Parts: sequence; structure tokens; C-alpha cells
Amino acid sequence: MHELAVCQSLMDQVENIASERKAQSVTSIVIAMGPLSGVEAQLLKNAYPIASAGTIAENAELIIEYLPVRVKCTQCGSESDALPNKLICKQCGDWRTTLVSGDEMMLMSVELATAKLLQ
Repeated sequence: MHELAVCQSLMDQVENIASERKAQSVTSIVIAMGPLSGVEAQLLKNAYPIASAGTIAENAELIIEYLPVRVKCTQCGSESDALPNKLICKQCGDWRTTLVSGDEMMLMSVELATAKLLQ
């Protein structure tokens, strides 16, 4: 399952961030992904408990934000939302477009918990 490898890579990134900031734990992880990213959101959610087991993010909530597919028309120059299987311009209807977004998967934020210093 490719999503497990994606989750394991995500855990490496999260653990590095937590280590750099001397965090005690991770409370939430927010990722953004488009429908053309090649990653199935439900499979990613299913793989997350396995990949996070025994890590600093073991009890963290995984939040997935969904990004739209956006294209830029090479004919009229407008940018618009599109369907994953129909990358046409909404302004002029032309099929000659370039993908602007919708194929990415990004780590957006990591919420960390740190120990408070006692005085």
C-alpha cells in the first residue's frame, strides 16, 4: 500500500519538526491534498495509525484539507476550477489548459505540545 509509505515519510517530517522545536508531543497534523495527488485520502487515514504508532505523533489527529483542481487557459488566460477528469477552461471552454493546482500534497501545519518550565 503506497499510502503507508507516504504516511511513514510524513512521520519522518513531523518527528524532525518536533525534535527541532523540542516538543513533548504532537497534537495535530494538517495536510492539504488535491484529487490528482495520486494519494487516496481514505487509505491515508487508514495507514496513519500504523505509521504513527510508537512515534511522537502517535496520539495526534490527522486533518486532511482538500484542494480544488485549478487550471489556467493557454488561449484566454483565465484561471478557473476544473473537474479532475475534465481540465477545460470555464471561461471559454477550451481544452488547452495547464494545471495550476490539484496534484499536490503538502504538510500545512503541525501542532506541538511542549513542557512548561517550572519556576
